[in-house]
Amino acid sequence: MGLPKRKVSHARQGDRRAHAALTTPHLVECSHCHQPRLTHHACPNCGWYRGRQALRIKTTTPEGGQER
Repeated sequence: MGLPKRKVSHARQGDRRAHAALTTPHLVECSHCHQPRLTHHACPNCGWYRGRQALRIKTTTPEGGQER
């Protein structure tokens, strides 16, 4: 089994991890409800995508039960 000959310096370790940074998700405005949503995804607020209802969002009633 191979073992490293010597310790990897902090600079080389940082060079290796240079492309591992997290980025913020690109959000766009929903054309139906104007809430932010991910691109190429249905809106989590209203369920619309590309001008049509793609998902049916379950809403809760004031009594605590779920609407069907």
